[in-house]
Amino acid sequence: MRTVPELPDPNLDAVRSALRAHDHAPEREREPEPEPEPAGPPPVGQGPSEMQEGVSTTRLDPDGEERFQLLRRELGVSAFGLNYLRLRPRQRGRIHAHERQEEVYVVLEGTLTLVIEGEERTLARGEVARVAPAVRRQLANRGDETLLVLTIGGDGAHEGRDGVAFTAWKDREARPIPEVPLPPDLDR
Repeated sequence: MRTVPELPDPNLDAVRSALRAHDHAPEREREPEPEPEPAGPPPVGQGPSEMQEGVSTTRLDPDGEERFQLLRRELGVSAFGLNYLRLRPRQRGRIHAHERQEEVYVVLEGTLTLVIEGEERTLARGEVARVAPAVRRQLANRGDETLLVLTIGGDGAHEGRDGVAFTAWKDREARPIPEVPLPPDLDR
């Protein structure tokens, strides 16, 4: 077992003295306190949101060190898989398939080389691909920039439209979405 040598206690007298001087200085000599941030929407953070129970938020980190940002875990998603994939130039993932889960790849930045059963296809920014569960695939970045891909996976049949709509926030009675007209555009 390795032991860490004990360090001498630091001399904090100068720090204490400066804090006391600040606390006892007349108001006009003190530095002004920073102005509070203007009220607005709460910041996006990690995990549960202050917005409303049942809502969670996170922020995509394009400069993260790991290949995957586990959005499903960060957001508490339980119905489908959701990840943010970062591949640096020349990186590639494993050749893989799934037993039940189909996957959708949304290219956010860069160019994805999607290898399907050994055959390469490229998808540019803004393009989307869906791959069935049993199809073997590999994701690669042959480009010179970081590749950013939103990956979405799930299994089971889609249950159709289960959404309902409201004309205004005060409304409590929901109607089928096609029966509610789109609202007017926002004023500037």
